[in-house]
Amino acid sequence: MRSAHTARVLLIDDDPFLVPQQVRHTFPMPDYEVHVETDGASGIARVRNERPDVILLDLRLPDRSGLEVYNEIRQIDARIPVIFVTMAKTADTAIEAMKFGAFDYLYKPLDLDQLQATVHDALEVDRRMRAPVALGEPQEEIDGRGIFGACPAMLDVYKAIGRVAAQDVTVLITGESGTGKELVARAIYQHSARAREPFLALNCAAIPESLLESELFGHERAAFTGADRRRIGKFEQCKGGTILLDEIGDMPLALQAKLLRLLQEQTFERVGGNETIRTDVRLIASTHRDLKTRAIDETFRSDLYYRLGVFTIHLPPLRERGEDLPMLVKYFVRRYSRELGRNVNEVAPEVLERLRAYSWPGNIRELQSVLKQALLHASGTVLLPAFLPELKERSADAPGATAVLRPAHWHDLATFIRAQLDPLPDDLYAQTHREVDRLLLPMALERTGGNQREAARLLGISRQTMRMKLRQLGLQIAYHLRSTDSDA
Repeated sequence: MRSAHTARVLLIDDDPFLVPQQVRHTFPMPDYEVHVETDGASGIARVRNERPDVILLDLRLPDRSGLEVYNEIRQIDARIPVIFVTMAKTADTAIEAMKFGAFDYLYKPLDLDQLQATVHDALEVDRRMRAPVALGEPQEEIDGRGIFGACPAMLDVYKAIGRVAAQDVTVLITGESGTGKELVARAIYQHSARAREPFLALNCAAIPESLLESELFGHERAAFTGADRRRIGKFEQCKGGTILLDEIGDMPLALQAKLLRLLQEQTFERVGGNETIRTDVRLIASTHRDLKTRAIDETFRSDLYYRLGVFTIHLPPLRERGEDLPMLVKYFVRRYSRELGRNVNEVAPEVLERLRAYSWPGNIRELQSVLKQALLHASGTVLLPAFLPELKERSADAPGATAVLRPAHWHDLATFIRAQLDPLPDDLYAQTHREVDRLLLPMALERTGGNQREAARLLGISRQTMRMKLRQLGLQIAYHLRSTDSDA
C-alpha cells in the first residue's frame, strides 16, 4: 500500500531501458513510487487518472512532441511540476517551455545528483502549493501545517486573509522571524482565484545580489560572463500564478526599481535583453524589517513600499499572543510526540510557567524546536521542566535569536545542528553540509564578484563541483557585474 508520504514520480520517455532504470535507482521505494509511460498519449492518460507529484518529460516522443504533451498536462493541472529531459544541448524548445511554467530542464545523459536535487526541489514546490494551511484553533486530527491561535490579534489575521485572498492585489506580510509569514502567504494563495496556477516562493536574503536579478527576471545568452544560454526567470515562469518574495526588505536598491516597474506595468526585460516581456503574476511580499523606517532612511524605495503596502497583514510575535501559548504547546506536544514515537500526552503546569516567562525571540519556530528537544529527552507520559533545554533570554535583534539559525546568522554551529534533530534522522550529515554550502558559496561568490572560477579556487574545489553545488542550492548560474577578462 502506498504511504501518505510516498512521492509519485511519472517518467514519460520512450527510452526502453537506461533512463527508466536510472530514475528508479535514484528514487527507490518506499519513499518514491516511479511510473513509466513510453508515449505522450499514455502519459496524459496517467496524469488524468492518477495525479503525479512531479513529471519527467522527454522532449521527443514517438507520437507527439514533449511540448504538446506539456500543454495538455497544463490543461489538466497547471500546478504539477514538469521537468523536461533532452538530448539537445541547445534545448531551445525546453527553454521556451519554461516561459509557460515548466519547472526546469535536464540534459541526457542524466547527471543523477542533479536529477535528485531538481526533483527534490520540485517536490518541495508542489508541497507548498498543495499542503492545506489550516486556520484557527488546532484540531487533534490535523497533522499538517497551520496558523493557529485564538487571541484577538490572530483573529484579525484570519479576517484579513479572508478579505484579501479573492482580491487580485499585492499583499505585504510583516512580522518577526518565525511568526509564520509564509504560511499566511500560502493561505492567501490557496483561497484565491489563482489557486489552480503555480505558487513559487523566493527568499531575497538567501540569494547573492549578483544572482537575484537573473533568478527573478531571467537573462539572455551572453548577457554576462558564464551566461551560455537563455534563462527564464521566476516572473516569466510563473505567469498566471502567485509569487512570494520573502524578506523583500533585503532586496538591493537596484532591483527595487525593476520590481516597481513590474508591479506598475506587469512588464520587464531579461538581463542583457531589450525585448519587453509581459507577465501576469500576483505578488505577495514578506519581511521582518520595518520598511517604513527603511524608506525614511532611503535604504528601501518609498515608492515601492507604498506600492507593496496596498494591503498589509501584520503577524504578532508569540510573546504578545496571550493565552495562545498554552494551546500551541499542547498541540505541538501531541503532534511531535506521535512523530517522535513518544507517549507524552500531558504538560506539567511548571513547564507552562517557564514557557510563559520566556520572551520567545524566535517565535513559533523557536517554540517548535524547544518542544522537539524536550520530547527527545522525555520519559513517561508527562512533559516535566527537567526535559526542557536551557532558555537563554536574548534580544530579538541579536544574531542567532531564533532556535533554528538562518545561515547568515550562524554563530554557533552546534546550536544549529541540535535544533535540526528530528525523529530518526538519516541525513543530518548531508543536511548540515548543505547548509554550510548555502552560507559559504554565496560568500565566496560575493568575495570574487560572482566569478565562479575564482570562487572555486578560493574554496579549493573544482569549478564543476562549484556549479553542481550551486545547482543543488537553487543558484543555477553565477555572474558578476564588474568587468573581467576571466571566465565565470
